[in-house]
Amino acid sequence: MSEGKDMSFMGHIGELRGHLIRCIIAIAIGAFIVGFNIEWIMDQVFFGPVRNDFPTFKVINSLSRQFSGVDAMILPDDFPVRVQKLYQQFNVMMSVSFLGGVVLAFPYIVWELWRFISPALRPQEKNNSLMLINSVWILFLTGILCGYYLILPFAINFAVLFKISDIIEPLYDLSDYTALFFQIVLGMGIVFLFPVIVYFLTTIGILTPKFLRTYRRHAIVLIMVIAAVITPADVISMMMAAIPLLILFEFSIGLSARTYRRIQKAEITAKKAD
Repeated sequence: MSEGKDMSFMGHIGELRGHLIRCIIAIAIGAFIVGFNIEWIMDQVFFGPVRNDFPTFKVINSLSRQFSGVDAMILPDDFPVRVQKLYQQFNVMMSVSFLGGVVLAFPYIVWELWRFISPALRPQEKNNSLMLINSVWILFLTGILCGYYLILPFAINFAVLFKISDIIEPLYDLSDYTALFFQIVLGMGIVFLFPVIVYFLTTIGILTPKFLRTYRRHAIVLIMVIAAVITPADVISMMMAAIPLLILFEFSIGLSARTYRRIQKAEITAKKAD
């Protein structure tokens, strides 16, 4: 859209294609970086939450020792992982590399999106959209960190320590752990984009803060359902997912109210100018 607002439809398509190609290249570069360091990433990042020296466990056990004198969360020293298919490790490597590349390239992808739409915006809209675009990748990465450090350790702790019989020997499937990892981490990253959706819907007049406040109880039920979908649905990890989502919802109400007041003020100013 660099040639102006009057660009033809095919011109827009060509411009969008250029942005998409650059986004794909960025993801490929990110995936290459992850794939090149796959052994370190798998050992230190991917399987980090299964070890007792994980930061979350250290903080919780430190607090627990101060109050009760014992550690609250202790995992077994071994986390036996198996593969059942010839290409299972290769497939996991490819999925980790690709999704890791998406995460690494996400700020750039959002920036490319803003570059595409910004020429069609007025100066005031451009300033507001710049704030929105920065909020998108910040919220996404915050959600990922929340899922990785806050929810995933509790889900793993519950799954590893839960037993129905001492006869059963644990042997965990690599693909199953991979699915759980991305379900929680990427799921929280996506859900954390809720304030952006609220801002957009409020801006175009579909959503109001009154609506969000009126249906707060319904939203709480929906949040619990979402938390159950993101997590393996055990009570502890589900609550750990629900708490930040509830805080995020209350923040979204405040954001919607502020945006709604700004829009009303702009409309009043425009009427006075007429």
